[in-house]
Amino acid sequence: MSIPAVFIAGTDTGIGKTHASCTLLHALRHAGDSACGMKPVASGCVDTDEGRRNDDALALLAASSVPLPYELINPVALSEPLSPHLAAAHEGRVIGLPPLRDAFEALQASHDRVVVEGVGGWMVPLAPGLLASGLPKAWQLPVILVIGLRLGCLSHALLTARAIVADGCHLLGWIANRIDPAMEAAEENLASLHELLPAPCLGVLPHGVEPALAASELDVRPITGG
Repeated sequence: MSIPAVFIAGTDTGIGKTHASCTLLHALRHAGDSACGMKPVASGCVDTDEGRRNDDALALLAASSVPLPYELINPVALSEPLSPHLAAAHEGRVIGLPPLRDAFEALQASHDRVVVEGVGGWMVPLAPGLLASGLPKAWQLPVILVIGLRLGCLSHALLTARAIVADGCHLLGWIANRIDPAMEAAEENLASLHELLPAPCLGVLPHGVEPALAASELDVRPITGG
């Protein structure tokens, strides 16, 4: 059974969710699907002549099958590099689900696959009563967990996986990202992740390899139904 959209969660900020999301987009496109990325909420955006822009959202846009309006990829773009609920409050805004859902549904209507990248970790606050985890819960999206291979990743991965399952979401799989090429006992840590996580590994991304070139490292069959 193929899956039209997935949510990319991370064990923390700065562990390569965007890199993994872009790599997954290229892998899906190589499999013959039309695919696009989405960053519903982004903080740390920059004002440009075209409007407010975020580097992660631009990377997702570049990795998508066809050019798209930026506002569909990133409907909520916040200036300050803070937790979204704080960045939004500083702008006098409250993040709500309806405009995010409208953009998501527009993307889903025109693509075989949509890769929705979260912001920060699983439980980052977006607004009063709304966490980042509220998006995959509301949209019933299976979750792929990105794990940055570095010291401490085992506990972060297990805690996040436990939270995903406890929130009633389906953990489809996990992707390991070699963010620390000097990590000691990296292969042993990977073996522990295989043993302890309640979902399959969809791939291990090498350090310093561009998404288009790393796409062959990912197994997209759980998404495409292949």
